[in-house]
Amino acid sequence: MLNENVVKVLKENLWDVATCADGEPNVVPVGFKDVTEDGKLVIGDVFMETTMKNVAANGRVAISAYNAQTMEGYQVKGSAVYVTEGEVVEKFKALAAELFHGACTAKGAVIVTPERVIVTAPGPDNKKEL
Repeated sequence: MLNENVVKVLKENLWDVATCADGEPNVVPVGFKDVTEDGKLVIGDVFMETTMKNVAANGRVAISAYNAQTMEGYQVKGSAVYVTEGEVVEKFKALAAELFHGACTAKGAVIVTPERVIVTAPGPDNKKEL
């Protein structure tokens, strides 16, 4: 589902993560993120209280990532689960400790299973589902 172009954009750029619960949309920029070998998207929870509540409420997210220079971009929609332990959480805890010099830590991670990938770049493929 995630071809090499999508993975490259996801790995090299910030993400905007959108969630919704009780009719109230929420979107946040995300820098603590990765793409796993098996094609899942993972997001470290350092400052994402509303996002975590929304994931718990309905298990759905949309992620937008794009390269501002080339305008190549994708939206990934999928199901999400929140975890508070395991290898992925330990990885984000180490990253947060390094970046924030111990002032805060990752509390958990969202693991997203992509279900749809949509091109957001301008041009003839805009809105094309991969």
